[in-house]
Amino acid sequence: MKSLLYLLASRSDINFSVFMCSRYQANTKESHLSAVKRIMRYLLGTINLGLWYPKNSSYNLVEYSDSDFAGFKPDKKNTSGTCHSIGSALVSWHNKKQNSVVLSTAKVKYISTRSCCAQILWMRQQLSNYGLMLDHIAIRCENTSVIRVC
Repeated sequence: MKSLLYLLASRSDINFSVFMCSRYQANTKESHLSAVKRIMRYLLGTINLGLWYPKNSSYNLVEYSDSDFAGFKPDKKNTSGTCHSIGSALVSWHNKKQNSVVLSTAKVKYISTRSCCAQILWMRQQLSNYGLMLDHIAIRCENTSVIRVC
């Protein structure tokens, strides 16, 4: 399990699965072992995938926000995730179960977009410390009601 946690630095596609398996590391069952084996088979089949950081890319900050309504099977909580890229390089990502229980998908996606905005403000401040001033930052969200509210 520790080797899978080490891989999370460069393989964000297994982030959620590895953290779900690590929750049950102290009290494992056969189903958890089969899930880890499935992750390993997936990694073996996608050995050429990884993060790529090109040398001469632009400094446009783009944020992607998405969420899943009641998608976490054990307790039916909502999950949200964000990805943050500078140019074509992924620099940060975030997955989290939402604490509140809501009854509409628009509210779930709004909570996810709100946390994305907080991350944008922090990243913009950090980049300004390095002399990069960013005025327009794009947030990508697929829900039109959330776009209108924001």
